[in-house]
Amino acid sequence: MKLAVTGAAIGMVVALPLPKVLEALLRDFRVSGTWVYALIPAVISGVALLASYVPARRAARVDPMVALRYD
Repeated sequence: MKLAVTGAAIGMVVALPLPKVLEALLRDFRVSGTWVYALIPAVISGVALLASYVPARRAARVDPMVALRYD
């Protein structure tokens, strides 16, 4: 989760100046969706949490002695 949150934070910082750059390059380009800056990191964090929770939950169900004997 630390890696996902760090990546989302870095991506948000990098993405902040992009609307101004795109407005300068493209005519009639307006960014009106500031909610995207909150929604995308939340979605990325949610997906990362789910992707790490499911395998961790499955691994927690295995008896440690069974896992050690299997190797």
